[in-house]
Amino acid sequence: MWPFGHPVVAPLLPPRRYPRPAVPTAITISKLVKQYAPGSAPAVDGVDLAIGPGDLFFLLGPSGCGKTTLLRMIAGFIEPTAGSIAFTLADGRQRDVTFLPPNQRNTGMVFQSYALWPHMTVAQNVAFGLEIRKVSKDELDRRVLEALRTVQMDHLAQRKPNALSGGQQQRVALARALVIRPDVLLLDEPLSNLDAKLRNELRSEIRRICKDSGITTVYVTHDQKEALSMADQVAIMSAGRLVQLGPPADLYRRPASKFVAEFLGETNFLPGQVIDSGHGRTKIRTAAGELLSAHPVPASAAGGSVLVSLRPEALIPVPDGAASLRGRVIESQYLGEIAQQIVELKPIAGAAPTSPAQSPRLKLSLLNPAPDMATAGHDIALAVRPEDVVLIPA
Repeated sequence: MWPFGHPVVAPLLPPRRYPRPAVPTAITISKLVKQYAPGSAPAVDGVDLAIGPGDLFFLLGPSGCGKTTLLRMIAGFIEPTAGSIAFTLADGRQRDVTFLPPNQRNTGMVFQSYALWPHMTVAQNVAFGLEIRKVSKDELDRRVLEALRTVQMDHLAQRKPNALSGGQQQRVALARALVIRPDVLLLDEPLSNLDAKLRNELRSEIRRICKDSGITTVYVTHDQKEALSMADQVAIMSAGRLVQLGPPADLYRRPASKFVAEFLGETNFLPGQVIDSGHGRTKIRTAAGELLSAHPVPASAAGGSVLVSLRPEALIPVPDGAASLRGRVIESQYLGEIAQQIVELKPIAGAAPTSPAQSPRLKLSLLNPAPDMATAGHDIALAVRPEDVVLIPA
């Protein structure tokens, strides 16, 4: 009588590929607004999004930026103030779900708190959505086992949730969402309650499950590493608005604003002035020297003034004759595989004199540093590839 009778004793099987939809669902969001009170700032402010079928799509941003409100509007838990949400289904029909109740959308939701029933077994928790849908007993048992094998939890089908670790509970919550074969899978910061080591382990596992299932997935997080390591597409939000959208590598390497550059990781900013542009190259003058960029001048760079963004790992120590920037290491933190350093740059000849407190400083990350490079107090010459010299409107 599995899963509600005696447990089936079976070896732990390899993860099973979950049945893929014939054509995954696409999501179209148009001018979506959520304002909780008249005259208040909108929690979501005019968001337009097209989420491709089968995409693992991330909503990323700081706390209070509107990403969870947007996810809950897709789920149907919150009604929009304005705008629309539509699902394009396998048969090509576009279904307006803007004001449909959650139980009529065929979405699966994985909550931050897991929301498992403590008095039910793992199998009973996973089966709950199928029972509501009046699925036959044989079909229910087959699909529950299938979902648990997908998340490698079939051997613990008769356990209660309080006998499981946090990572195991999260897998059960994911199996419960998958078992109903939703058109869209929604995940609300599913790893935020886990320790750092377990979060890292589960990232690749959740991506595998989502991509194997082929289900269009919308995933909310404030963790930049989570988004960069897992997503097909990332939408970065701030103050209710969408500020940049694209694949993770594009966002990291070509941020469109200072906010995006800072939010996605450590970076250095140098004020600069464009002195030449053309043939796919832009030359910029900074207080510490001239830099060459492979990126065009931003259209909104008034008068040629830009901010130059340089990631710490993009700065490369070189012999003095090949350097673009020169300085002195004033702080160094040795971490074994990497040394994190602060370099005080030397101003170029002819630049306005600066006090030491005003001298430009850069963060530098050295991979596998030699002992003589991992300490402070020595001069250093740095080069940077034009592809890594990113120009942002000042």
